[in-house]
Amino acid sequence: MAVRNITILGSTGSVGISTLDVVARHPDRYQVIALTANKSTGKMLEQCRIFRPLYAVMLDPTSAENLRTEIGKDGIKTEVLCGIESLEKVASLPEVDIVMAAIVGAAGIRPTFAAALTGKHVLLANKETLVMAGHIFMNVVKENHATLLPIDSEHNAIFQSLPREFTGDHTKTGVRRILLTASGGPFRQTSLADMEHVTPEQACNHPNWVMGQKISVDSATMMNKGLELIEAHWLFDAAPEQIQVVIHPQSIIHSMVEYIDGSVLAQLGNPDMRTPIAHALAYPERIESGVAPLDIFKVAKLDFEAPDFSKFPCLRLAYKALASGGSAPAILNAANEVAVEAFLKSRIPFTTIPILIEKVMEAIEPKDIFTLEDVLIVDNLARKAAYGWINSEGIDS
Repeated sequence: MAVRNITILGSTGSVGISTLDVVARHPDRYQVIALTANKSTGKMLEQCRIFRPLYAVMLDPTSAENLRTEIGKDGIKTEVLCGIESLEKVASLPEVDIVMAAIVGAAGIRPTFAAALTGKHVLLANKETLVMAGHIFMNVVKENHATLLPIDSEHNAIFQSLPREFTGDHTKTGVRRILLTASGGPFRQTSLADMEHVTPEQACNHPNWVMGQKISVDSATMMNKGLELIEAHWLFDAAPEQIQVVIHPQSIIHSMVEYIDGSVLAQLGNPDMRTPIAHALAYPERIESGVAPLDIFKVAKLDFEAPDFSKFPCLRLAYKALASGGSAPAILNAANEVAVEAFLKSRIPFTTIPILIEKVMEAIEPKDIFTLEDVLIVDNLARKAAYGWINSEGIDS
């Protein structure tokens, strides 16, 4: 069995840590070539001690210097690099076979593109690449013969529930629609009035999943599901009306595919990211992930309900952005990132997050995008508008 070399973009985040957990269970299969992070020097140092990568990249210069000093003390041979260009470098190294793209936010786009441009097996956990630059990225994947495997538990479940020969032709394979499940987050049963007083700590307390702050808040607003809606459109060539969001509070069914003959195929499992990670790492084989077996008797029942768009307007805004096309999803994403950051810093209330996003979407007219540079320009414009609104309670264009 040939050893496959892997770069993990965002190794100190929740997906990166879970990936390393799976990799550590199969030292005969995988060799870590590079690890990357933003500022988490302590976690990165620990990972370097265990996995001994050739490269460690820190996006933040001060963190890179601190890591370089600590690694020198330990006598570890890992080379410490810094900056976005270094992220692109380790994502496209000739000896790397697999790239786990798990950097949260727009910062992950350029290295993810670099991996696709060099024909890697791209394990995609970075939502923003498809949300902001969907058609551009999918073209890059095809033109460079890269392999794209989804890591989000929902998209991985859809991938597993589709026919092996599925290439986007729903008619040929008999696919009627995709049922994209959502837990409903921590405020599924909270009144809209009470949501006005939600704290960052409450928003980050997800009932089923252990995640970083940004994605936890996105789950609480259901923007996370909105971003996944846009991802599903690009991954599976599905029109908005072919994707139905379904609230499933137990997070046991991770998503479903409905066929024209009345069949509905689902992927079930405990809510643990190591399952989709292990599936994508070894595809089309199956390997041990460390996830406990699903006890269906303990689960006992599975509940489903329709999403409440009035209580979770972020989901409505995502459908609107997808329908508008062009740069609209990039505008949505940028405004959301700024809004979530402001909420986590207690600069705006929880219920202001969708208000800010909608104001930015109304202020900036969507345009066609043709290059990654176009996407990054729109992203910057939307962020400036969002910060302007926060600072002056109105769009500062």
